[in-house]
Amino acid sequence: MSELRTEARKKAMNLLARREHGRAELERKLVAAGFDANIVADVLQQLAGEGLQSDRRFVESFVQSRINQGKGPLRIHADLGQRGIAAGLIDEILEETGQDWCALARDARVKKFGRPQPAEFRDKARQMRFLQYRGFEPDQIRAAVASFDD
Repeated sequence: MSELRTEARKKAMNLLARREHGRAELERKLVAAGFDANIVADVLQQLAGEGLQSDRRFVESFVQSRINQGKGPLRIHADLGQRGIAAGLIDEILEETGQDWCALARDARVKKFGRPQPAEFRDKARQMRFLQYRGFEPDQIRAAVASFDD
């Protein structure tokens, strides 16, 4: 039994060496690799206790990565929720970033469509759909497609 535990720990450490993982994601991968769920739970508890696995660290890393990609808070929240992260932790980390989501939405719009504002309703609607897909909230989208005050 301890040999299986050692192998599960080794596999978990290999996954964590590549990038941060949330507990649920790590658990899913280890069970899919054929390890017993009870052994996996014990190993993950031990790794968390040793500070080698942390959902908080995973969320912080994930949020920063998605911000760098120009993704909005709704998309980030949904992606983390699918990875088994608690909504409260997601909200807390999103708040802690201090990110100006309106500015990020504007930057994403300018990068994709250029600086000029959309002249026709059809173009404005297309840009708004793009930002909605990226996960920005309606007020952030409106601010991004509003006229620049330069």
